[in-house]
Amino acid sequence: MPLSELPQLDTDISQLRGAVTEALADGGSRHLLRLTDEEIAVLDPDSLRECVAPTPRLAELSEQEREWTYVTALRSLVSREAVDVANIEELDALIRRTEGTPEADRPSDVDLDLRMTTEVSLALTLRRTAERALVAEQHTAGGTTHTVVYGHTPGLYLVERVTGGGLHMFSLAASAADAAEVVRLAVDPFEIADKDGPVRQLTPEQIATQDVGTRLSEVIDTSLVVGQVVRLADVPGPLLTTYATDREVWTVYVERPDAPAGIEARPVGPGTLGTMLQALLALPAPEAEE
Repeated sequence: MPLSELPQLDTDISQLRGAVTEALADGGSRHLLRLTDEEIAVLDPDSLRECVAPTPRLAELSEQEREWTYVTALRSLVSREAVDVANIEELDALIRRTEGTPEADRPSDVDLDLRMTTEVSLALTLRRTAERALVAEQHTAGGTTHTVVYGHTPGLYLVERVTGGGLHMFSLAASAADAAEVVRLAVDPFEIADKDGPVRQLTPEQIATQDVGTRLSEVIDTSLVVGQVVRLADVPGPLLTTYATDREVWTVYVERPDAPAGIEARPVGPGTLGTMLQALLALPAPEAEE
């Protein structure tokens, strides 16, 4: 089923998930769209407070600069036909009548009537209604980028990659394995992970004092890419930290915060790294009906 044939996006979320899952089963994972920080702010301003994905570009702007960029963002959305302003003539007439009028004296009785494309509505809906989310940060000398995976069903994940400049790239993944592959490439972008090595058990005290052994210390000190992957849930879950040098990738897995045990460090190959990420993406089992 093409995405253009999806049911109305204001339908029941379970029905929407089922329809999108069916569409992905036919065609597999696919790119959805790209939006900027400013465009998201225009389309869904409440998400700036309520969603976990960062908006790094907006954080750099003053309030006045934000207002200017929002106007440009709206023009960009309209020109790309990502949205249609149903009352554009009414808004144009208002602008013409109030040119030269101080902003405080301008009438504000005309609301923006935006009609979004299916792709835009789908991305904004799925990022607000996930059963579980996974956040991955990639730290390099060039800055920080983020990948957020929103889990809905075993056959439907929304993936949002956010650049340091505030570009949000949305895609739909048809399985946890596909979503995990995007995260794997985020924390190991040069695909350095080679082979698995022995597991070393660590304690919270060793982590706090950085007494983690010579080899892991060297890996941490020479890392080119550091990744932090955390699963968001009501109960604090596991944390996976990755260290990629020019030769190998190590992981430090913490089962849960402040746990006296369950901290494991090891060098990993790409298969094991992907498997660990898939486990973090696993959705909770559905509750049995009474």
